[in-house]
Amino acid sequence: MDPARFTRIDEMTWRIEPTGDMRVPSIIYADEDLIRAMDDQVYVQATNVARLPGIVGASFVMPDAHWGYGFPIGGVAAFDADAGGVISAGGVGFDISCGVRTMLTGLTVNDIEPVQRSLADSLVRQIPAGVGSRGAITLDAVEMNAMLSGGARWAIERGWGEEADLARIEEGGVMQGAQPEHVSDRAKKRQRREMGTLGSGNHYLEVQAVAEIFDPATAEVFGVKQDEVVVTIHCGSRGLGHQIGSEFLAEMIGAARQAGITLPDRELACAPIKSETGQRYLGAMRAAINCALANREIIGHYARRVFKYFFPDTHLRLLFDVSHNTCKVEQHAVNGEARDLYVHRKGATRAFGPGHPSLPEALRAVGQPVLIGGSMGTGSYILAGEATSEQKAFSSACHGAGRAMSRNAALKRYSGRKVQDDLAARGIFVRSPSTRGIAEEAPEAYKDIGAVVRASECAGLARRVARVRPLVCIKG
Repeated sequence: MDPARFTRIDEMTWRIEPTGDMRVPSIIYADEDLIRAMDDQVYVQATNVARLPGIVGASFVMPDAHWGYGFPIGGVAAFDADAGGVISAGGVGFDISCGVRTMLTGLTVNDIEPVQRSLADSLVRQIPAGVGSRGAITLDAVEMNAMLSGGARWAIERGWGEEADLARIEEGGVMQGAQPEHVSDRAKKRQRREMGTLGSGNHYLEVQAVAEIFDPATAEVFGVKQDEVVVTIHCGSRGLGHQIGSEFLAEMIGAARQAGITLPDRELACAPIKSETGQRYLGAMRAAINCALANREIIGHYARRVFKYFFPDTHLRLLFDVSHNTCKVEQHAVNGEARDLYVHRKGATRAFGPGHPSLPEALRAVGQPVLIGGSMGTGSYILAGEATSEQKAFSSACHGAGRAMSRNAALKRYSGRKVQDDLAARGIFVRSPSTRGIAEEAPEAYKDIGAVVRASECAGLARRVARVRPLVCIKG
């Protein structure tokens, strides 16, 4: 994008002034290089979001943004139900509650290296990955509804997790207000054998080493130590979430028309929050959030089991689990007044700052862990939410590196086998059922994760705590 199209507020803040039927401005947080690298559709989509009824403050865009469906990926927007605000399935995304969980092992790189290859082989055998992957768990109708209502707590009660995890999971591991009755039979059928599976695309399980610490005091509170090993899981609600998104996007086109809403783009299909369609979507979406929370809890359980085999005296302790494709009702200050808002985050991570009452007491003084996935060759980051993020973007931050190249373009340029071999030569063991998937996720297909997190920090969204580098990567 051409920076000249924006009003530059400061080094990391770029504003699109309201024109035409835009109700609020659009604000992008990025440095100039990241702005130039973004495709022009980010500009178009950010301004389209600013046209939706009931939007509050601004249409925000994170530093890792790229073109998405309706909303840009990396888009944040909050809506007031009492002001005719809407909910948009495109503002949540198809992979509802896709998110990241990081677990601390207490092991060092020296502990891992002698068994690194065997550990990779064992993890890929125990945790199904790839398109259409199926797990060992089969849910009947009763258990499906129990899972959609109970989230991670449901998984723990059935032996696939630990009670102590709940304090370190967004929403305490259970999203309230879920309504499984509004999830279609087709969506439930798709999920019947998918619990405990990674899926495909950019989803992964990584064994990572802490390579650099930026904020020693916060790292100490988090339990993150130099050269120690962590396990990070990135996945979501699988086929169920995708089906819910597809079905409600189609329905919301009619709902918007019925409500007299003129859509700047059909992909921005939405429904008034207080409408019957809007309420049904909220119930189904919250059920999908519980599905994702349960899925990551189960995969975490499987990872613990594998590590216990190799290291019998080791226990994997959860640092945090947070989503980046959701719509949540949150209280935020607007012009000095606390208001309940429906905050859409699509490819953006919740980033509550120090002192926020929803954070576990052990973390409250330093802020929420914000877990940022990079590419399988460049590493990832652990950030902490900043108090300034509340005013900047409704307590939101980036969620990953962001694609710099489409999957098709990556396929044309890279060989999955060569990517795998090159990474192995660097000490990174990648396991995947698909060399095509590896090619699509080649490290060079992503933006510079370091630049993205530096921009988030400089913008006051979240501060860097640690950088981690991959040792083992299980890809879909």
